[in-house]
Amino acid sequence: MSPDVPLIEMRGISKSFGAVKANQAVDLVVGRGEILGLLGENGAGKTTLMNILFGAYQPDAGEIFIEGKPTVINSSADALAAGIGMVHQHFHLAGRMSVLENLLIGIPGKNGRLDRAGALVKLAEIADRYGLKLDPDVAVSSLSIGEQQRLEIVKALYRGAKLLILDEPTAVLAPGEVEGLFAALRAMTQQGLGIIFISHKLNEVRALTHRCTVLRHGRVAGRVDRPAETATAEMARLMCGHEIVPPAKGPSVPGSAVLQLERVSTDGPGMPLRDVSLSVREGEIVGIAGVSGNGQRALADVVSGMLRPNAGQIEIGGKAVSRFTPREVQALGLGRIPEDRMTTGLVTNLPLADSMVLPRVGTEAFSRKGLLKPGAIIAFAEEQIKAYDIRCPGPMIRAGALSGGNLQKALLARELAFDPKVLIAAQPTRGLDIGAARFVHEKFLALRERRCGILVISEDLEELLTLSDRIAVMYEGRIAGMLDAADATVARLGMLMSGAEGNA
Repeated sequence: MSPDVPLIEMRGISKSFGAVKANQAVDLVVGRGEILGLLGENGAGKTTLMNILFGAYQPDAGEIFIEGKPTVINSSADALAAGIGMVHQHFHLAGRMSVLENLLIGIPGKNGRLDRAGALVKLAEIADRYGLKLDPDVAVSSLSIGEQQRLEIVKALYRGAKLLILDEPTAVLAPGEVEGLFAALRAMTQQGLGIIFISHKLNEVRALTHRCTVLRHGRVAGRVDRPAETATAEMARLMCGHEIVPPAKGPSVPGSAVLQLERVSTDGPGMPLRDVSLSVREGEIVGIAGVSGNGQRALADVVSGMLRPNAGQIEIGGKAVSRFTPREVQALGLGRIPEDRMTTGLVTNLPLADSMVLPRVGTEAFSRKGLLKPGAIIAFAEEQIKAYDIRCPGPMIRAGALSGGNLQKALLARELAFDPKVLIAAQPTRGLDIGAARFVHEKFLALRERRCGILVISEDLEELLTLSDRIAVMYEGRIAGMLDAADATVARLGMLMSGAEGNA
């Protein structure tokens, strides 16, 4: 193939869902040995475009060319056969099976038997070529998040991928794991592979990609030929259509503790807490850093009243939590923004108005003698939609029809409307574009000024460094260290996240 012929070319791709025009005449080109950044706000059309390339959707108009040849991709099987691999944010792995068994799933064997010997040889070749080493016999359930992602990439390469689509690949990785991923991606380009890198982390996009295509409202809003030489502010302006100014954080003047954990331990699924002591003071933001799966979920659940500890004590607003139910901690003044806004945050099949009052639907404001007050519920939702610029047709739209950014705004509106003493927010901007993330950060900082104590659990270290007054790092269910934000760096936090001893 001539080096001038693109590896992948999408011409004039359009796709509508009813009245919503998700993609409008989009052109996208990826060459051999090239990493193309695909940028855009939430709802800009990135996911739809990649789903078309991977065969999940069929375009209404436009063509796809692979190595110069027009190609129809009707399914993910067609995409894989054409050399297109995709690594989603949520991995598709069989946890009880080994690394080698996961590689062999869906691949015909020889004479009805799995070719384990051939798979081992091929796995070793991929490890040597790209630095993606994995133990073939280890169970996937025992792999770290970074290793699981590595396996997803190896699966695509094992199946002969010429183009790899990566959707927010660094969202759950520690800094050291990000460096390892980038080294592997660069090694792939040296072998002639093409990569589409989707990320809202513009510093990573600038560091890694060769070119960028920016989508806005389903159209190509611009292209960046030299990302490393392009200011982050300019890339953000292309994405959002206007300048993004970072929120200003005033000095911290913390008061007394509004959330106190004393030697708390838990049982249950996932990584339990082990002797965790932690405080959040009024007018303070405490960040929780850590590689995914090191006890953050248990911490959020026990503080939110979803999980009862088997040892230790928790106080909210100076009062001990005794029953450990969501209703009790809410009554003590705790607001909660859960990690999974689509399942534990809002009820996506209900109207938005109903989801926005659900935790307090039994209060006098929204019901009387067991009967709902529909007028009050709708009025509350309309007020919050206006105050938070929640972009939707109205309060009766199904909550699941909103974009991720607007769902997060709805959660913020619901919790902040009742003036919490303490707010716990888990992964509050995961998957949000730079504009939506800035909106969330502004609300947190305004709440801090109103003397609320805020606990932010995030795997985005830049977010924690932007917001926090202090940052605690979790490792294997314990607090591995606590740093004042002024003394914290990505490198120091990364050491603690990887299990380094002491306070770094």
